[in-house]
Formats: sequence, structure tokens, C-alpha cells
Amino acid sequence: MKQNIGFRIFKDFKRPDPEVIQKFAGIPSSNIGDCLNRLYNMRSNLVPFNDRPLLGPAFTVKAPCGDNLVTQKALDLAKPGDIIVIDAEGCRDRSIFGEMMVNYAVMRGIGGFIVDGAVRDADALQKLPIPVYAISVTPQGPYKHGPGEINVPIACGGQVVCPGDILVGDMDGIVVIKPEWVDELLPEAVKKHESEEATLRKRAAADENEKAEMVRKHIEKWAGVLDKAGAQYYDFWEGE
Repeated sequence: MKQNIGFRIFKDFKRPDPEVIQKFAGIPSSNIGDCLNRLYNMRSNLVPFNDRPLLGPAFTVKAPCGDNLVTQKALDLAKPGDIIVIDAEGCRDRSIFGEMMVNYAVMRGIGGFIVDGAVRDADALQKLPIPVYAISVTPQGPYKHGPGEINVPIACGGQVVCPGDILVGDMDGIVVIKPEWVDELLPEAVKKHESEEATLRKRAAADENEKAEMVRKHIEKWAGVLDKAGAQYYDFWEGE
């Protein structure tokens, strides 16, 4: 059968083991991103509309600018816990969804939304029980003409997202994890998180002089990097 490329709907895909996904619960996106050499976090213009943590497998949607025809179909195909990730071409002028669609997603057990585009009903989204990320808000509604695709590789927030990728999001932003990285990544991310938590506990228990000394040692460490990179120091600026 000839493929109608640009208007394909793949109903299902292989999801990672839910128990594996849950092992990332509570680990900040920043810690995971650092363990991925800071190359797999989505752009900072994708902001959360509430403080609900995001964790789950990616269910991808590729939509034309300002059109949500296939996004509506995604609500019936996605499974409980899926994160619907929408490449809406970064369109800020028309919303891809709002309160009604998210309420329906809540009823179906959808895990959250990420849209590289606009949403509406911002006040309502703040109060709903699943996370929503988008790049802008507008009262303008979407068209419903198509085309579009479901469960194909997409671009969202500057990252390639494939169906089944693991997504972790918090108030800082979102990190994309390929399932084949989990065995190596997870212990590193847990170790980094535990190390930072221990440092924070140590600082909280310290007096002001001890806190200042901790910060001084941290700054000294990075001053050494400056020296190795060849930074030159001068006592006074007298003009060029």
C-alpha cells in the first residue's frame, strides 16, 4: 500500500517497562541533563503551566501550524501514562488545545502534554492534575483540516523525540532519554542526585562561615579551570 507521507497514523509502538520509567521519578531534569553532557534538555521557551511533575513515554504528534485535527485523534490512541508530545512548528498564533481537551485527557489517564506551540485556557491548565508545557498562550483556536502524523519521530524544543522515548519534566524543564541509554544513565543520575542532596543537607547544617567556605572552595575549583584555559589577569584597567 502506498504511504500517504505527511498524513500517517501509527496506532501503537513499543513502550519501555513502566517500572524502568518510574526509577527516574524524583530525579531532577537538571541532574539527568548533566549526566547527558547537557545536550538533551528541551529549550527553555517550553515552560510549565503548572507544577505537576512529568514522567512517561513519548506519544508523538506532528501537526501543521495552528491545526489540531490529528492531536484530537491522539487523545483516543494514547494509553494511560503516555506523554503526548506535539511538534506544532513552534506556532504561537493559534492554540493546539485548551481546557476541554486536557480534561478529556485526564479522564483517559494521559500523563501530560508537551507542545512546541501555543495553548489556551491558561488559568484552567494551572489547576488541572496533569502537567502541560507549551511555548505560548493565545485565545485563538485551531483549525481542523490536517494533515499531520501520529507516532513518528518529531522535533520538539530543539530535540528529536521518538515514540517511546522517556520524558522527565519539572519546573526547570524537560529532558529526553532514549530507552537504550537507561542502563548506563540511571545509576549516574541517581548518584548525582544523591550527591547534590547530601551537599544541600551539609550546607543547611553549616553556620554562615562554613557556608562561605564551601562556596569559596567551589569558586576556587573553577578558577583553576580559568587558569588552565589561559586567562590573563591585570591589576587595573587604564583604557585601550
